[in-house]
Amino acid sequence: MNNVHFFVGGARSGKSRLAQAAAEALPGSLVYLATAQAFDAEMTDRIARHIADRGARWRTVECPLDLPAAIVREGDAGSVLLIDCLTLWLTNVMLGDHPIEPAVDALVAALAAVSCPVMLVSNEVGMGIVPENTLARRFRDEAGRLNQRVATAAGSVSLVAAGLALQMK
Repeated sequence: MNNVHFFVGGARSGKSRLAQAAAEALPGSLVYLATAQAFDAEMTDRIARHIADRGARWRTVECPLDLPAAIVREGDAGSVLLIDCLTLWLTNVMLGDHPIEPAVDALVAALAAVSCPVMLVSNEVGMGIVPENTLARRFRDEAGRLNQRVATAAGSVSLVAAGLALQMK
C-alpha cells in the first residue's frame, strides 16, 4: 500500500498538521474522514475550529464507527483521503463494545482496496507510564496493536514529535 502514509506521534505533536499539508500538496479532491464525536461543548467548538482551519477545499465526512466503509466509498481515483484519527476511531469501537480485531481487519482491507493517496493520523500512547485502570491499559494495548498493523501495511510511516517528522519507513 504505497499510497498509504501513516503519521503517528503524541498529543499536539504536529502530526495532523503535517498530514494535512501532505494531502494538500497533492492534486485531487480532498476528503477528511473525521472519527471524532462531539459529546460536549468543548469538543463541538474544537471540531468547528478544525473544519474552519481546513478551508473550503476540504469536504468532511463523519465516520466515527464505520471508517472502513467510508474509506472504500470515498476513496476513488480522484480523491486524497485524510483520516484523523485512528485512536478516536478505536475509542468509538471499544466504547461501543464492538469486536476490535475484525474492525481492524476491515480497516486494513479497506486501505488495501483503494488506490488514492491516504494520510492516516494516530496517537502513540504507549511511551508513557502504565495506566492505572483496566480500561486505560486495554486501550493502550489495543492502540499499540492497531498502530503496528497500520504501520506494517502502510507505504510510509512518519513518527512526529515537536512538529518534526522522522521517516520510519
